[in-house]
Amino acid sequence: MAQICRLELQTEIKSSPEKIFDIYKNKTSLMPKINPDKLKSIEVLEGDGKSVGSVRLWTYVMGGAVIAKDKIVAIDEEKGSMTFDLIGGEVTNYYKSFKATITVAAQAKGLTHLVKWSLEYEKADENVPTPHSHLAFLVNFSRDVDAFLLNP
Repeated sequence: MAQICRLELQTEIKSSPEKIFDIYKNKTSLMPKINPDKLKSIEVLEGDGKSVGSVRLWTYVMGGAVIAKDKIVAIDEEKGSMTFDLIGGEVTNYYKSFKATITVAAQAKGLTHLVKWSLEYEKADENVPTPHSHLAFLVNFSRDVDAFLLNP
C-alpha cells in the first residue's frame, strides 16, 4: 500500500524572513549567482515563475548535475510559505509524488528567525532511499541565501 511520508528540517537565519521569502518567490534569478556550485540555472517554462501555476526547470548539483521541473502549487505571503510539486526530472524517477514547502518565520524573541523545509513524498518502491540529502540541500541553500543577504 502506498504511503505518503513527511520529513522536516529547519535552520536559523539572521536575515529578515521577508527578504528570504522575497528571494524564493520573486528573485529566483539571483539564486544561481548566490551559489553557482550548487545551483546552475532556473528557467521559467510556464507562467511568470513567481505565482501559483508557474512551472520552472532547475539544474542543480547533488553529487552530479540534476534536473528538476517544479510547479508552484501554493503561496501564503502572510505565513511566508510556498509549496512546489516536482513534476519532472530525476527525482520523479524515484518518487511517485514529491512536494516541498518552505516556510520562513520570525521568532518572537531573539535576533534570529527560522526557515523550515518540509517534504511530502511517496516512494516509487521500498528500495528508494528517504530523501534526507534533498532536504539537507534545501536547508543548506537557505543558509547560502541568508549569507548572501547579510553580505551583499
